[in-house]
Amino acid sequence: MATDPLSLVFAALADPTRRAILARLAEGEATVKELSAPFAMSGPAITKHLHVLERAGLITRGREAQWRPCLLSAAPLREVSAWAENFRQFWDASYTRLDALLEEMKEQSDD
Repeated sequence: MATDPLSLVFAALADPTRRAILARLAEGEATVKELSAPFAMSGPAITKHLHVLERAGLITRGREAQWRPCLLSAAPLREVSAWAENFRQFWDASYTRLDALLEEMKEQSDD
């Protein structure tokens, strides 16, 4: 089982249901019932997804009387972004090579 923080975040993001939950929480806090509404799954199944997100540090769960609002915690997403940023130089170089190839192909077709 992955235990380093970045691996936990990537594992949590690997599931489309959890990504949809995060997208909903980006709009503001929500209850488990509100989060489960768009999905054809049981409350306990949604709760399992929430536990994965919480373990990865992507959400926090408050407690106000019987209401347990879930909130997005974006800090781990910044870590994912920083990790992916390391590959920008590779992507930029790939696009530069593609642009050069397309330009070369265009010049050849104009001849």
